[in-house]
Amino acid sequence: MSGIPLDLEPNNIGLKNGTEVTMFILMGFTDNTELKVYLFFLFLVIYLFTLITNLGLVLLVIRDSQLHNPMYYFLSVLSFLDASYSSVVTPKMLVNFLAVDKTISFPGCATQMLLFITFGSTESFLLAAMAYDRYVAIYNPLLYSVNMSPQVYVPLIIASCFGGILNATIHTVATFSLSFCASNEIRHVFCDIPPLLAISCSDTHLNQLLLFCFVSFIEIFSILIVLISYGFILMAILKMHSAEGRQKVFSTCGSHLTGVSIYHGTILFMYVRPSSSYALDHDMIVSIFYTIVIPMLNPIIYSLRNKDVKKALKRLKKNVL
Repeated sequence: MSGIPLDLEPNNIGLKNGTEVTMFILMGFTDNTELKVYLFFLFLVIYLFTLITNLGLVLLVIRDSQLHNPMYYFLSVLSFLDASYSSVVTPKMLVNFLAVDKTISFPGCATQMLLFITFGSTESFLLAAMAYDRYVAIYNPLLYSVNMSPQVYVPLIIASCFGGILNATIHTVATFSLSFCASNEIRHVFCDIPPLLAISCSDTHLNQLLLFCFVSFIEIFSILIVLISYGFILMAILKMHSAEGRQKVFSTCGSHLTGVSIYHGTILFMYVRPSSSYALDHDMIVSIFYTIVIPMLNPIIYSLRNKDVKKALKRLKKNVL
């Protein structure tokens, strides 16, 4: 695509002869300069905390041999996804809080969408795999190492990644096959599907149907696996005679259920509803929650309250000191 003509108006940067978009403008959600400075520091702190806690957990699992089991392998992959997920969106958003030029190139926007959907979709499948892992561990703990061997958990992780990549590729190709000729101003902080469909001058009904069907399928499949797994877990809990055993199961599974509920609740609210009900300003806040806030919360929900992780941190501290 050609460069930007010098005679374009500022709000039409990236439009060639009014027919072709060469770049987009991420409008964000406020023009208040003072507020943008506060938001910059707020999201910077959140982002740094997200990176430190998530990547820290990945390194902890790699380093501590007592965490070398499927449960923590799944958690480390989840942490890597959260760190990557946040890194796709947050740095560009932070720059745009302070920058005058808020443009993003056409390929850059497509790449951001591809990575964002890949990590998000992979996380949905991974949360379902983690529910199955908890079922195997609780329903028959004596055979856990056999039933959840590398021949089982490695393909589950690979399949989750493949499903995420496939879903992201389909949506990204479908979205960027549309024409963008009337406006290049995206009322969002990153390149998400609904705000891009809103500024396309093509017929987007097929894209909206594609989005609804794919997200619905992934959500139904993932949530169904979680519900079935926890149905069997509940049966196992009812058979337990030890109060301590029940408490341990509730502690382990409660964290996962909390994370699943928060994650899938926001996804369902964002994408599985009629396009007529989209309100971009309101949806922008929800998008920020599941792309920036949830990756920060996951280490707290899954790991920092976990006794094994706390013990591993104490061992690490002891060895370092």
